[in-house]
Amino acid sequence: MSALAGAPVRSALVTGARGFIGRHLCRHLALNGWQVAGLGHGHWPEAEAMRWGVSRWVNGGVTAANLDALYPSTGALSTVFHLAGGSSVGAAIANPREDFDRTVTTTADLMEWLRLNAPATAVVAVSSAAVYGAGHEGPIAEDADLHPYSPYGHHKLMMESLCRSYGASFGTRATVARLFSVYGAGLSKQLLWDICSRLHKGVRSLELGGSGNELRDWVAVDDVVCALERLADEAHPAVPAFNVGTGLATPVRDVAELVLKAWSSTNGGTAPALSFSGASRQGDPFSLCADVGRLAHLSWRARHGLEAGLARYVAWFQQSQMDVS
Repeated sequence: MSALAGAPVRSALVTGARGFIGRHLCRHLALNGWQVAGLGHGHWPEAEAMRWGVSRWVNGGVTAANLDALYPSTGALSTVFHLAGGSSVGAAIANPREDFDRTVTTTADLMEWLRLNAPATAVVAVSSAAVYGAGHEGPIAEDADLHPYSPYGHHKLMMESLCRSYGASFGTRATVARLFSVYGAGLSKQLLWDICSRLHKGVRSLELGGSGNELRDWVAVDDVVCALERLADEAHPAVPAFNVGTGLATPVRDVAELVLKAWSSTNGGTAPALSFSGASRQGDPFSLCADVGRLAHLSWRARHGLEAGLARYVAWFQQSQMDVS
């Protein structure tokens, strides 16, 4: 994890480092010359953590004690990439208090620790398109009205507000990344995982919730981590927000059909019949698509197409099932 030739070493702490996006971000940062420490939940053997680019791992929550434990090994941090928090609408609806603690309490503890111990450190706070809520048509710009539709979205907006509070009161530099529908190898929940898990069981028909016409902006995790690294340089006490997506809205039906196509091409046979129940899930807006103009001005764009990306996801899923069998 040495720095790129001629470039100074930048040090990062990634909270939620062991999660789906966190792992990819750690590896991306390390490959680009960052020294990376990670904080999150779960036993992570040193050799495995190192394979993901993490040189120092602490198993635990975002607390002052755990941040104190990391500080001697990280020294003056360049950036904290704050990914710790709730990660699904459904889980937040089932247990809103736990989601509040995961998202809001951790952010308050992090910002206060930085104020007291590392005030020059920048923060990239990873939020969600869920802060926009329902009622939007077409690409949503960052200055659109924010009307969260679920506890998950409300808590992400509270996290953003905390960052702005510390920026206004104490000059803490931060930027907010509002992620849209992130997918890629390692994603073991939500729509893609559900479809592949059912296909793996050999179902003859596949019924999904909703109408199939719901629109989402699907962005590959490899593109997301590039954007997050780029946003480290945009941290400011005003705490600007940036959408991270592709700018393309794809119906859920089309996504499901692409997954079925990729599955059939590797397994042979006829794809199961696809249908939709018509029942929408509580807390899910009909349309979420990013206006990515603000991020494009930073010379960033999504480079991975959806059809090829979904084929790679299916290949990863199939390999992962072979590895555990």
